[in-house]
Amino acid sequence: MTRFHALLTFTFLLCGSFSALAAEQPAQRLQRELTPLATLLSGGVDAFELSVDADLPIDGDKQKIVLRLRKLANGDYEFAGTHKDYSFVLQRVQNQTTFALPHHKVAFVGSGESPQEDHLAAKGISGRLVSTDSTASKYVTLVLNAKPEAFASLIGFLLKPELDAETNQWRLGDKITAGFSDEGKHCKLNSQEIEINVKLTHELENDSLAWSVPDDFKITELPRDEIERQLVRGVRRATEILAPETRLIKPPHNSRKVENGELRWVEGQRVCILSGTPEQVGLAHGQLLKEEALKTIDSVLYTFGTFNTIRTGTWFHHDLNDAYKRLAPHIPERHKQETKALATALEIDEHLAQTINVFPELFHCSGFAVFGSATTDGKLYHGRVLDYMTTIGLQDAATTFIVSVDGKIPFANVGYAGFIGSVTGMNTKSISLGEMGGRGEGQWDGVPMATLMRRALEECSTLQEVMTLWETSPRTCEYYYVFADGKTNEAVGVAATPEAIEFIQPGQGHERLGEGIKDSVVLSAGSRLEKLRERVLEKHGKIDAETAIWLMSRPVAMKSNLHNALFVPEDGILYVANANHKHPAAERPYVKLNLKELLQSSVQQRAVSKKD
Repeated sequence: MTRFHALLTFTFLLCGSFSALAAEQPAQRLQRELTPLATLLSGGVDAFELSVDADLPIDGDKQKIVLRLRKLANGDYEFAGTHKDYSFVLQRVQNQTTFALPHHKVAFVGSGESPQEDHLAAKGISGRLVSTDSTASKYVTLVLNAKPEAFASLIGFLLKPELDAETNQWRLGDKITAGFSDEGKHCKLNSQEIEINVKLTHELENDSLAWSVPDDFKITELPRDEIERQLVRGVRRATEILAPETRLIKPPHNSRKVENGELRWVEGQRVCILSGTPEQVGLAHGQLLKEEALKTIDSVLYTFGTFNTIRTGTWFHHDLNDAYKRLAPHIPERHKQETKALATALEIDEHLAQTINVFPELFHCSGFAVFGSATTDGKLYHGRVLDYMTTIGLQDAATTFIVSVDGKIPFANVGYAGFIGSVTGMNTKSISLGEMGGRGEGQWDGVPMATLMRRALEECSTLQEVMTLWETSPRTCEYYYVFADGKTNEAVGVAATPEAIEFIQPGQGHERLGEGIKDSVVLSAGSRLEKLRERVLEKHGKIDAETAIWLMSRPVAMKSNLHNALFVPEDGILYVANANHKHPAAERPYVKLNLKELLQSSVQQRAVSKKD
């Protein structure tokens, strides 16, 4: 379990895990023991205190997470969570919502009327926090609509625990035991990996909330609806990521067309073909991929944004806005126009769409190019491994875009609905590019990396033109790249910061990359670099498309491997694999796409549209 997943679980535990926790068998005793928790979950208790002490495996070690929820009869409540690295307190009273981070000694406070949508009022909160695209919604529906006794009996029947007469505990399979005491108000779950203690108190000693903002905390005033929307949508999307419904795991393969765009499915992957002016491209993008783009926004802005706020102590929206203010002057007007049209189609605020598209700049993979004597046919093969945060669910919006903007070079962009920039792409001039993030967060006085990548795809016909674009553009942060040109069998590795840029030629040794390999550029880090170099040397002279794909397999690709792409630029061919909720991209099927053929269908579609 990663720290990010642990933190998602942190906020999700009350919504989903308690329901599962209550799930045992319909024996009379078990029904009696489960009824107190079922009564609380179904809203049958006006005032209570609930505590969860959990020891969970995180990053290979057992780590403690403590949750406390106190609710008063008038609907006021306080929810707190602590971990050795993170902590939060959410307090909601009639006229104020406070989200505090004790580790950072900061509090975000919103006052006034309760928001009309995505609010945190106690009544019916489970229905707002748990998405219908999450399997957890089934438990919530059951809890909210069934009588506590019936709920306890049904869940008990589904899990079928067995009572161990010697230990007086219930056994769930071979590994988990559950014991109840204090008339069902105390439950303890154990296995070799976890230990969870749940305690309920129905009679509160005093009718008040215990926590108040300490004097040494920095207080930031925010609109109340902004705080509550951030948390509600963040948790709701997290329930989809942690427990996705079938519709997300196996989305319906519905192809459709709009003016200037087509969405088609190729062997289970989304391919979105867009053409026209920047405005037309943006509008078609949003019309074809509205639901997927909104999932992307929820993943980035709300789920990751909430996690990042807890991690850093700064409000994520403020970070994003600050980055955009400094990056915006370096973004081409045509890209802003495309994003504005995208926002119109998505029916979201334009500023939100503009800021969300600089997200890659806030956070910081492997890549290679082999050709000539390294390959079986002398062709250039360019592999790109994106190891990037499968934990925020971007795979739900994975899309390969085939884009032809009027007056620009057409290109393929392996990306995600809602993003117009590029981190992985190839154009019709046989130029291919991939990046690898480094350090330098906050160095934003330059062209956003994803904008620079897209500009290269749209504007550059040769490797030298790509290199010149990077040399002459103000750059941000620290990034590494592999650029390749299939026309000339040229490739180069790049190390770029705002202050300097270094080009590593094929066969050139480097202190951070090791000795050079003939007709090869190899870029990665740590043990993944060692394994990639080992594989290239082992197969040198025998590399074809199948072998090049093998070069990117685990452990060169990490568990967080979001997508992989293999470009054969000379032929205009790319192979793409995307992660799903269970497997990294390297363990998923690759789909072969022909850029020229896909573009031809776009040309034919535009001709028909103009004729009509």
